[in-house]
Amino acid sequence: MSLSAAEEESAQEVHLPADIDWEMLDKSKFFFLGAALFSGVSAALYPVVVLKTRQQVAQSQVSCIRTAISIMSLEGIRGLYRGFGTSLMGTIPARALYMTALEVTKSNVGTGIVKLGVPEPTAAAVANAAAGLSAAMAAQLVWTPIDVVSQRLMVQGSNASTACKYLGGIDAFGKIIRTDGLRGLYRGFGISILTYAPSNAVWWASYSVAQRVVWGGIGCYFCKKDDENGEHGGNGNGNGNALRPDSKTIMAVQGFSAAMAGGVSALITMPLDTIKTRLQVLEGDENGRRGPTIGQTVRTLVREGGWSACYRGLGPRWASMSLSATTMITTYEFLKRLSAKNQEVLT
Repeated sequence: MSLSAAEEESAQEVHLPADIDWEMLDKSKFFFLGAALFSGVSAALYPVVVLKTRQQVAQSQVSCIRTAISIMSLEGIRGLYRGFGTSLMGTIPARALYMTALEVTKSNVGTGIVKLGVPEPTAAAVANAAAGLSAAMAAQLVWTPIDVVSQRLMVQGSNASTACKYLGGIDAFGKIIRTDGLRGLYRGFGISILTYAPSNAVWWASYSVAQRVVWGGIGCYFCKKDDENGEHGGNGNGNGNALRPDSKTIMAVQGFSAAMAGGVSALITMPLDTIKTRLQVLEGDENGRRGPTIGQTVRTLVREGGWSACYRGLGPRWASMSLSATTMITTYEFLKRLSAKNQEVLT
């Protein structure tokens, strides 16, 4: 059965709760609960980000396990949470900007495209891609300075540590401003946009498509199963063969689709992320000399380990993005349902 046929059949076979758009949300509840939920997610995934960053700035290939053992033996569990306080301070406003831009763009673009006569599946993919693009660009205005500071703190204690030592996030912020000015806090901003904006666009579009593929497969599976059993009475709700999945099934499909999209995005954007991390972490001399350029960073990476050096930290980043995508989307969808003004939209 073709994908289009599967989608058409699954649309008849699988009955999902209505999507919750921006106008349907209680904004105060949405942002308050979002700050709490995503802070917890960030805390759970932060050690993986530290491992990824340490590998990216290392001058030779070191396995993820060896890096973790080295951090634990020399710095203890605290080493896996270096810079977490600074990162958390930036996560809340950055997430608020991200979610606002995401929902507003997705709602407006999706509605506009549908009015132009574009089929709903295509409109959903385009709206999700546009929303991911705008959300990433908005969040980077806040996140880039936080990223620069937190990553400087992450690599302290490693062999690739910068010459300058920081006592904490505020101290690092002050020293970067004194040495490089405001420009120092936005080092790598351009390549961050090049990394995260397309990555988010690809991720949200892939997530939309992946969900349709997975639900299409589930719809076809149950349809065939009913045909084999000679059952045509559906689920007793008067909707023929309509399948009404429970909340656990919906979350499982969302999580699986998110992990698929996250893995693909990690692989595609890994070289850009490695370059971005090095630009933000490796600083110029204390006399004010500017840090390395993108070209110098690429040449250094190739000299250290060939083109494969651009993929240092791929394992932790793949795991981080897949886990982050899974937890983020299930948390995000759960948050939207908790924040809905009218709970009848959930059925």
